[in-house]
Amino acid sequence: MQDAVVDVAGVTLFRGDTVILDDVSWRMGAGEHWALLGANGSGKTTLLKIVSGYMWPSRGRVSVLGETFGKTEIRKLRRRIGWVSSALHDWAPPHETACDTVLTGLGGTIGLREEPTRKEVERAEGLLTFFGCAARADHLFGTLSQGEQQKVLIARALMPEPELLILDEVCAGLDLAAREGFLSTLEDLARKDTGPAVIFVTHHIEEIVPQLTHVLVLKAGRAIAQGPKERILREDILQNALGLPIELHEADGRFWPRVRQSRP
Repeated sequence: MQDAVVDVAGVTLFRGDTVILDDVSWRMGAGEHWALLGANGSGKTTLLKIVSGYMWPSRGRVSVLGETFGKTEIRKLRRRIGWVSSALHDWAPPHETACDTVLTGLGGTIGLREEPTRKEVERAEGLLTFFGCAARADHLFGTLSQGEQQKVLIARALMPEPELLILDEVCAGLDLAAREGFLSTLEDLARKDTGPAVIFVTHHIEEIVPQLTHVLVLKAGRAIAQGPKERILREDILQNALGLPIELHEADGRFWPRVRQSRP
């Protein structure tokens, strides 16, 4: 097993005169599940596009799953990484069944283009069962609730058995019941000894479930804090990252923020 799932050092990205990422170093060890936390525009998605080989840094070193960028074939590496974002809802064909949508994860295609084997169908059905969507397997993707669609898309990302799974603000747009149902499923996934390493991107502190072990905090393209969750989820760090007077309360292994109101 490689020493690190992700190892980036001094990663900087320029767009013209604008610095998008500024000297970011981060190491995600084997057996760890990380949350990436920061305000909108802090650089979370950009960093993970670099990690997954869809963007190249202006400078710095990147190693993922034991493969060093510049010395490996990026297309092959991408097959070992699953990525799910709320934007995928707009790409998934609404007229395709949930099971067929999951099966497209094998080739990373939009729409099922090849006849799957019985073994592949059984794996897709097993993933839908794990996510509590077995009864929806034959339902059209467009008829599913948003929470069910999100679970189907994560099952799709797991079809090729990735070693790293990136969940990029996947709770965006979910109502409270759907969000909590999804987070419960995420906890189950992170508990699996044979499951992938998880990177969960959010700007909502309360979405960081107990099974996420570490946190990386970004602000304006810089990594301002990283490490074990209990050491990083502190009021001073979060106030700096989010620019708000935050009070933090822990309950049931999760951290719940409240904005401190100024008195007149």
